[in-house]
Amino acid sequence: MDYDTYEDLQGLWADLEAALALVLTHPAQVGNFEAKVLQLDAWLQELLAHDRDAGLYLMYQLASSSHTGYSAAHALVCATLSHILADTYHLPPQERDALVRAALTLTMNIGMTQLQDQLALQRERPSAAQQEAIRMHPVEGRRLLERMQITNGLWLDVVTLHHINTPPQLPLLQQQAAERLARLLATVDRYAAMISPRRRRAGRSVAESVHVITGPSSQLYQKAGEALLHSVGMYPPGVFIALNDETTAVVMRRTAQPHQPQIAKLLDARKLPFAQPQILLLTQEPQLRITHSLSSSEVRPFLDTQSLLHLGALMTNSTPSFQQITQTPGQA
Repeated sequence: MDYDTYEDLQGLWADLEAALALVLTHPAQVGNFEAKVLQLDAWLQELLAHDRDAGLYLMYQLASSSHTGYSAAHALVCATLSHILADTYHLPPQERDALVRAALTLTMNIGMTQLQDQLALQRERPSAAQQEAIRMHPVEGRRLLERMQITNGLWLDVVTLHHINTPPQLPLLQQQAAERLARLLATVDRYAAMISPRRRRAGRSVAESVHVITGPSSQLYQKAGEALLHSVGMYPPGVFIALNDETTAVVMRRTAQPHQPQIAKLLDARKLPFAQPQILLLTQEPQLRITHSLSSSEVRPFLDTQSLLHLGALMTNSTPSFQQITQTPGQA
């Protein structure tokens, strides 16, 4: 993939985020609202079909450095992960569509869109009024979707239920569709929120976020969280990592070996940028191993962000690709 092609791809993801921001902020001004959401969904599918690893790379970078506001970036990250989870579970088309479109309209009511952007910037904890707005936003989101002429009951139910906080009574795949999809969306919603920075805290590392949603104390998210880990990997493209030689890298592409992706070394052991990023395939570097993932706040102060764009130009289709998941994760 040459530089111009990658720059175009990055621009398309940025355009998609900007278009989604417009829909979330001014839903009544976009004409045929449902048609617009379906168009955004088709756009997302096309970008992921073109190059899923590049899409994940850009998505994780987007989660930590959005320029359009928290709400649109959060919704796009959730929709991307929902699409990948739908593939993992081989969901029927109507369930996949309801899940992804619920994710795209996750912050649907205008007040919540503005509130989420405000919360991402404020240093203090949410006030009582803000907490009440958060609690009510699934119901308010549904009401606004209905005013926008959305009649798909499953889509509406998933939006309404996505703050589900009761332990499951049945395995995930045996639950009613709305509950199952709501639990999947709740999982990606929480995961995306944790990896994204706020003014009052840095985004958590991917490993820490995965631990929260897959740990034994999280009955609500555990199985869906395991499926998410199964789908994107512990070290997805776009995630910053520390290596055992004390250098810092970013994951470029997954391979068939989950802990041995293609990486680009960014910083030396003194946390100084290399003159040129060093592209390595860990399957061919037995002396190197990943020790842990890093939050973006631990790396970006040392990094010229333009270099991340140039890294994309170095991604090639010759890298052994991550094997497609063809088996649904164990009876979730």
